[in-house]
This record gives sequence, C-alpha cells and structure tokens, in this order.
Amino acid sequence: MTTESTRTTETASLRPPSEPALPDPRRWWVLAAVAAAQLMIGLDLTIVNIALPSMQRSLGLSDPARQWVITIFALCYGGLLLLGGRMSDLIGRRRALMIGLTGFALASALGGAATDPAMLLGSRAAQGVFGALLTPAVLATLATTFTVPAERGRAFGIYGTAMGSASGVGVMLGGVLTQYLDWRWCMYVNVPIAIAAAAGVLYAVRPVPRNAGVRVDVLGALLATGGIMALVFGFARAQTDGWSAAITVVPLVIGVLTLVAFVFVQARTAKPLLPLRVVLNRRRAGSYLAVFSLAVGMFAALFFLTFFLQNVLGYSPIRAGLAFLPLTVGLIAGVRAVTKLLPRAPVRLLLCPGLLTIATGLALLGVVKADSGYWLHVFPVFFLVGIGTGWVLITANSAATLGAGQDTAVAGAMVMTSQQIGASLGTAVLSTIAGTAAAGYLHGHPGSGARAVVHGFDVASLGAAGFLCLAAVTVFLVSGRGEPKVR
Repeated sequence: MTTESTRTTETASLRPPSEPALPDPRRWWVLAAVAAAQLMIGLDLTIVNIALPSMQRSLGLSDPARQWVITIFALCYGGLLLLGGRMSDLIGRRRALMIGLTGFALASALGGAATDPAMLLGSRAAQGVFGALLTPAVLATLATTFTVPAERGRAFGIYGTAMGSASGVGVMLGGVLTQYLDWRWCMYVNVPIAIAAAAGVLYAVRPVPRNAGVRVDVLGALLATGGIMALVFGFARAQTDGWSAAITVVPLVIGVLTLVAFVFVQARTAKPLLPLRVVLNRRRAGSYLAVFSLAVGMFAALFFLTFFLQNVLGYSPIRAGLAFLPLTVGLIAGVRAVTKLLPRAPVRLLLCPGLLTIATGLALLGVVKADSGYWLHVFPVFFLVGIGTGWVLITANSAATLGAGQDTAVAGAMVMTSQQIGASLGTAVLSTIAGTAAAGYLHGHPGSGARAVVHGFDVASLGAAGFLCLAAVTVFLVSGRGEPKVR
C-alpha cells in the first residue's frame, strides 16, 4: 500500500504543472458538458430494458438475441474501459470526448434505424466501444478541471447526481417513449444529448497537450479486455444456463486466469495499461471495492423492483417509471449530504455509511410480500438505496481520481469497471438465489405463483444486504486510517 511519501506526492499532484494556477473560468460549462455525456450513457444502460419487448416484436428477435441486446453492450463497455482510459491519455481528453460523443451518437442513430437483429446488435456493440472511450475522459476532465477542494466536492456532487439518477430517469423515459412514440426513440434520444454535450466540450474544454510518454500496453490491453469480457459473458450466461453449464464455467475460468496473467504482466511492464500503484493505493482500493459492492446490491434491487412493480402490482411501464422517482430524490439527498463532508472526513468514514444505507434498503426489500403496498414497503427501499448510492458514488469517484496525475483517466476507468463487474456478478448470483428460493417455495406451496417469486426476491435481497454489511467492514479495513480526506 502507499507510504507517507507517496501520499504527499499524490496530494501535491492535485494541480499538475500543466494545469492553470487559477480556476478555469469555463469550468462549470465543462461540468455541464461532461455530466450530460455520462448521463447519456447511464440512460442507455436502463432505457433499452423497457423497450426490449417492443424491439423483439418489431425486429423478430429470438429470446437469446433479445438477451444479447443488453449483454453485448455490457461486454464492450465493461471490457474496454481500461483501454479507453489509456487511449484518453494517448490522444488527449478533449479529442477522446469528441470521438466518444460522435461515435455514440452515430451508433445510437444506427440502432434506431435498425431493420434486422444484426444491425441492432452491431449498434449496441458500437455504443459500448465509444462509451468505454467516453467515460474515462469524462472523469479525467472533471478531476483535472476542479482542483479547489470546495468546488471539487460540488462538481462531483452534480456529476454524481446526473450519473446516479440516470437509472430511474432511463426507466421512466423508456416507458414514455415506448408507449407514446416508438421503441426506436429510446435509441434516437441519445443523439440530441450527444450534440449538446459535444457543443459544450468544444466551447469549454481546453485542449491539453498529449503526454508524449504515454504508450499503449498492447498485451495488457488484450489481457484486460479479454478477461473482463469473459467474466461479464460468464455471469450473463449463468442467469440463463445455470452455474454448472460449460458455457458459464469455461468463460469464468478463462476470465480469472486471464486477469491473473494481466496482473503478472502489469507488474513487469515499463508502461503498463493499469499501473499497480493505482489499485495498491488504499484509498482507491477501498473506493473500487465500495463501487463493486454497491453495484452488486443496487442493480439487483432495481431488477427485482422492476419485476415487482410491473408483474406483481400490475403497474404500466410509465407508472413503474414514475415509481422510481424516490430513487432519484434519495440520490440527490445523499449527494448533497456527502458533498459537505468530502473535505472533512476520511474516505472510509464516507464510504461505509453509504454501503450500510443501501444494505438497510435491501433488508427492507427482503420483507416485501406479494400483497405489499407501494408507499409503505417499496418507497422506503427506493429512497434508502438512492441515498446510499449517491453517497458512495460521489466519494468513490472523487477519491479514485484525487492526485492521480497522469493516471487520472485509468484510475477513473477502474471505478466504472468495478461497477460493471459488480452489476454483472450481482445480477447473476442474486437472480440464481432468487430462482432457487422461489422454486423451493413453490414446491412446498403448489400454486403460490407470485408469492413464490416474491419469496425468492426476499431471500436474495436479504443475502445482498448481508453482503453489503460485510463489504462495509472490508472497505473500512482496506481504506486505512491514515489515508487523506477527499479534498
């Protein structure tokens, strides 16, 4: 882990020599542009879920192809984030932002105009590729633009609100567009957002000279991309084929072995894709673990609640989307609270309460019944998960990029990589637990139907709550007592 001298160096590197001594007068425009860019990606992660049934009917998608509409984006996005972070350093953040926004917009337009499954799946893959270039550039731009402690907290707070609320907004917007227009608008909606964000980047983000010392670690890129893609693919197959199926086990084993080889190569490469100093820093290690754990619980909760609202309570897609609003309200509340504490409290005293708040929400979800009402049983879950998510995301993004210097983009990319792996693992594992528990309940209570399904969700949610409590303890120990505050 880091030594005192390393911490001093990192704190001193908050304002690299290449950065201006005075705050950029257009910094708030920079924030608006990059927040819009990340909001677009966040929307895309959920908005397509609502449109999937309509996509399937319109294009004649088979059930396996329907699942690939989600999986192929996750594979390309999660697998290429680390390479995207290094490419951002290589070509420059401003150029990476523009290429990412342009490519994502064109891919979205292609998906909206899709005439067959292959065209749709190709567009989703392209969205993942350009999103993987865009996200690290967004975080690096944000981290290097806001170096004044008070403003840094506010900036990451606003960014986190946009990023965290995207899930709820995506569900609601997807329902409105699908019901009143057409599923294609769930893809087209990215185009005007990308145009607005690109205009903001051109206006506000100043060009920074490319670091001549940056090189792409080709072997590291292949190992990291292949390993992460194999893991995400294996987790995705576990949901449909089971954990013992060869199509699940083989990719998972390959993914683990490939990532072990990746770590071995990074330790011996002069210009590594992911310098080990990034993840061996205790503050960053705690942040990555916290985001991974958050994703395990949050995405499973959203998956369960989406099913519960529509299939058990009988909500329409629009009403289900509106039911997600407390998630956004809670997230904003969590962001506002933690933003004031960022300059004052150690990292572990910020990450752990957020994880425990999510755990509390999941524990409440674990006692929901088939006849439970929205306001008494579902609303508190959304609100608590929102508070905890905002709390953790802001702290982790700020802490991971603090003082990272030339590693800022790849340090930020690791946050989203942790989230993608956590979301894939959490959805796969908890869906399996829920299905097994539901089957057991149905066997003992024939004809129970919805009660059996909700029982499965209850068991999985309580398991996720326990996992997050354990994760909070681990993050507390990993982050280290002597680590600096997030300034």
